[in-house]
Amino acid sequence: MHLVRRPTLPHPCGAGALARERPVGPRIPFWSRLVEHVHWSLTRNPAAVISRMGVAGEGARPTFTFTFRPMSTSVPPPTKYCYCRRLPHLQKADAALFVTFCTGAHLILPGPARDLVLEQGLREGGLRPLAGGGAPATPPPRIHLYAAVVMPDHVHLLFLALRDENGWPFAVVDILQCLKSATAHRINKLFHLSGPVWEEESFDHVLRSDESLQNKCEYIRQNPVKAGLVQKPEDYRWLWVAPELITE
Repeated sequence: MHLVRRPTLPHPCGAGALARERPVGPRIPFWSRLVEHVHWSLTRNPAAVISRMGVAGEGARPTFTFTFRPMSTSVPPPTKYCYCRRLPHLQKADAALFVTFCTGAHLILPGPARDLVLEQGLREGGLRPLAGGGAPATPPPRIHLYAAVVMPDHVHLLFLALRDENGWPFAVVDILQCLKSATAHRINKLFHLSGPVWEEESFDHVLRSDESLQNKCEYIRQNPVKAGLVQKPEDYRWLWVAPELITE
């Protein structure tokens, strides 16, 4: 069993089409867009500061995290984060987030690879301990996971970022970077490969107050059915939904 590639086709849910879009017109250099974004942020909020810069891996674009907070000695936990890779992303504290990320180079994940991805997602939510007797203790969960599905070439997650001991929300950019990096390493090791497994960008959507968790969970449950992989959601092996959110 091995990883395979296939021609670019839009996914039934539209995620693949989004992930492979290219902007129309001349491309703006990354640093020019970053400077423009920082200028816009400081114009809208003079107290905004850059709080974190990280790199996802060798050769990857740097990730900047902007925390909107007052410049004072006693800083309350923020209510919003904004971080930027190719696209700006917004994280709102104590709000559920719907996230999609896709495989790179049109890779199709076989069953064992999807097992690893779902297992890692459950670990992030504190729902599954690390395997092996000599494994380190499972760290405290950083997310409350509502639902997850691992499709052959993309992943949907619905979760709430929890807060650390100081009351600050865990940054979604760190959560996704850890999830994608860990699964890429394990998949490459399993299939004796090297190189990136996932596309750099993830696509996220903060649920509005009028949006229902049950509706989003049902969308995730029906994803394998709409893709023609199974007849019923419960027949799909790489799907997990919190029991209290299953409507049927």
